[in-house]
Amino acid sequence: MSSLRAFGRISKLLQGPLKCPSRSYYAGTMEPFHPYPDREPNWVSAEEAVSAVKSGMRVFMHGAAATPVTLVDALAEYGKKANLKDVEVIHIHTEGPGTYAKPEYAGIFRSNSLFLGANCRQAVADGRGDVTPIFLGEIPHLFRRKILTLDVAIVSVCPPDNHGFCSLGPSIDCARSALQNAKYIIGLVNKRLPRTFGDGLVHISHFDALVDENRELPEHKEHILSAEEKQIGKLIAENLVHDGATLQMGIGSIPDAVLAQLGNHKDLGIHSEMFSDGVVDLVKTGAVNNSKKVLQTGKIVSSFTVGTRKLYDFLDNNPFVVMCDVAWTNSPAIICQNPRVTAINSCIEVDLTGQVCSDSIGTRIYSGFGGQVDFIRGAALSHDGLGKPIIALASSTKKGVSKIIPYIKQGGGVVTTRAHVHYVVTEWGIAYLFGKTLRQRAYHLIQIAHPDHREALEKAAFERLKTMPVP
Repeated sequence: MSSLRAFGRISKLLQGPLKCPSRSYYAGTMEPFHPYPDREPNWVSAEEAVSAVKSGMRVFMHGAAATPVTLVDALAEYGKKANLKDVEVIHIHTEGPGTYAKPEYAGIFRSNSLFLGANCRQAVADGRGDVTPIFLGEIPHLFRRKILTLDVAIVSVCPPDNHGFCSLGPSIDCARSALQNAKYIIGLVNKRLPRTFGDGLVHISHFDALVDENRELPEHKEHILSAEEKQIGKLIAENLVHDGATLQMGIGSIPDAVLAQLGNHKDLGIHSEMFSDGVVDLVKTGAVNNSKKVLQTGKIVSSFTVGTRKLYDFLDNNPFVVMCDVAWTNSPAIICQNPRVTAINSCIEVDLTGQVCSDSIGTRIYSGFGGQVDFIRGAALSHDGLGKPIIALASSTKKGVSKIIPYIKQGGGVVTTRAHVHYVVTEWGIAYLFGKTLRQRAYHLIQIAHPDHREALEKAAFERLKTMPVP
C-alpha cells in the first residue's frame, strides 16, 4: 500500500481525505497541536520512512540546526534504489551535506531553496537546483495559501513527553506551516534535539512514520572575528544600541561582533528571526532580560537558531525562550511594536545610492532574502520612533576590493532598496542615509569606504550623478 493510500486509511478521523478540515485553530489553518484520538504513528527504519516518497512529489525538508541529516541521506539512497524521478525537495538553508543536491542525483531530485545554504550553491550554479526569492516571513504563505502544495514533510522532533507532545526544537520558522499542510508527515525523533516552547509543539498522533535517532545536531562554531569586524561591532554597540533596545541579528560574523560588545548594556530584549551563542552569553551577564519588550515581555523570541551545543543546551526545556512561526516573528506590523527596535544585518555590497545586495555575487546566488527586509522595515516603522535599521559590512573584501561600489555588479540582486536603508556601518564609520539625496548618500558612503578607494569612488559618483557628492 502506498504512503498516500495509507494516509487515506485515517481519512475518516480527519473528516475527508487529505483535507483535514477538523485540524483548525484561530487562523483557520490545520493545527498540529491537538491530539487525534486512537491514532499512533508507525516506528520504522529510515529507509522504510522515506519510501513514502514517490516520483513527482514535492517534499519539505526541515532546515537549520534541525536538519534531519539521517533522513536526508536515506532519501537520497532510496531515490537511486527506487529509480525515482523529478522529486522536488523544498527547504530553507539546511545543514549537512545536502546529499540530494549532489550531481549524481540530477534527475532524481531537484532542490528548491527558499534561502540558499552552502550545500546547494553549486547545484544552483550548475542549473541542477532552484532558488525562490522570498522574504522569510512570507514563506509560510506559500504552504497555507496552497501556492506550493506539499506531499510529504520530513522534520526533526524531540521525543514525546508524557502527554505525547514533541517539539520541532531549534527550527520552527516555516516548518510549522509545512506540517499544517503536508499530506504525509515523517518525523526523526532525535534525543539530542532540544525541547523548545512556543509554536513548535506537535502531538505525536499527527505523524505517519517515526524514526528513532540519537545524533548530535549540526553546529556552527564561533567565528574568530577580524579586526574590522570587531571595530564594526564596537561602533554599533557604542553608538546605535541603547539600553532597553529590542535586538534582531541576522546571520554572520558582524552581528556576532556586535553581540560581543554588549556585555555592559542593560535591559536588552531579543525579537529576532534567529540567534546564536552570543545571546546566551548576554543572558548570563544580565544584559538581556527582555523587561522592556511590549510583546512576549520577559522572553526571548526567535524562529530558528544555529550554534553550538552550548546554545542547544540553553534552549532545552527553557521557558525563557519562545520559538515562533516566522510569519509572526517577521511581520513588520509585529516587530514595530517593541521599543527601540535595532535590526543589525550584513550584506555583500552597497552601491553609492544605498542599494543593498545581500543574496548574490553578480549572477551567482549566494544566500537569500531571509529576514533582512522584514526587520529593516519593522525597525524603521517602530511605534516609538526610535528604531534603528542597520546594514553593516567590512569596507573591502579580503582581496582589497571595495564593497562600497559605484554600481551593483551585473546580475546582482537588490535585497534592501535605497528607500529602506537608514544606517550603513563599516569599520571606518557610520553613514546615515535616511532623507538624504543621491549626491548626499554618495558623499556619506564614500566617507566610510576604505581610504584606498575613496578617490575612485568620488570620480565614479560624479560620472553617475553628473554632480559632485556633497554632505
